[in-house]
Amino acid sequence: MKLSILMPVYNEKATLAFAIKEVLNVSYPCDVELVVVDDGSTDGTRELYPAYDQEPRVTITLHETNKGKGAAIRTAAQAATGDYLIICDADLEYSPADIPRLMKPVLEGDADVVYGTRMFGSHNAYSYWYVLGNKGVTTFANLLFNCYISDLETCFKLMPTGLYQALDVRSDGFGMEAEITGKLLRRGIRPYEVSISYKARSRAAGKKLSWRDGVAAIWILSRERLAPKPQA
Repeated sequence: MKLSILMPVYNEKATLAFAIKEVLNVSYPCDVELVVVDDGSTDGTRELYPAYDQEPRVTITLHETNKGKGAAIRTAAQAATGDYLIICDADLEYSPADIPRLMKPVLEGDADVVYGTRMFGSHNAYSYWYVLGNKGVTTFANLLFNCYISDLETCFKLMPTGLYQALDVRSDGFGMEAEITGKLLRRGIRPYEVSISYKARSRAAGKKLSWRDGVAAIWILSRERLAPKPQA
């Protein structure tokens, strides 16, 4: 088994080097590659990439303009050569050290799709409204699809690379998270959930998600629920 770790990057000069170091320093139970897609950074992030020219586990692709997280992941997934993939942002909110825990159910044959579920508390959630919005969107998905998942918006979504490519995720922005989950649930695929650590950053520190993304997620979930079930 080989795992592709997809890292979308937009204006993360302050955290990128440490994020890449953290990903590469984890002891994985399989071969890994890190696929970085810079989505039009303008803050000097791109000056850091030559340092990884000789790192065989890292490939870097540049978008000339900012297209959104979904577009960056679409590019990364096309370049991925692993059997499985997982998304890992460069903002250090998620710990790469948790990735092997998500892989465990796959390696033991218990699951093909695994979500890393965040437990929000006073020490790791910068905004009540952000947590409430996340829970609201997740609850909406549960009602639509008559299922129970805990954290729809989690970045840590592990699945076979072929499955992700077959989902044909078209959302260019943060709506990709809702689209992925909606398309999985519409196919009858219920993610296996594993608890993970999480450290939210504030908007002042660079957090980009907004209430508009929550509204878009509800629309995307509704669209996916009404779409025809894919043919087997």
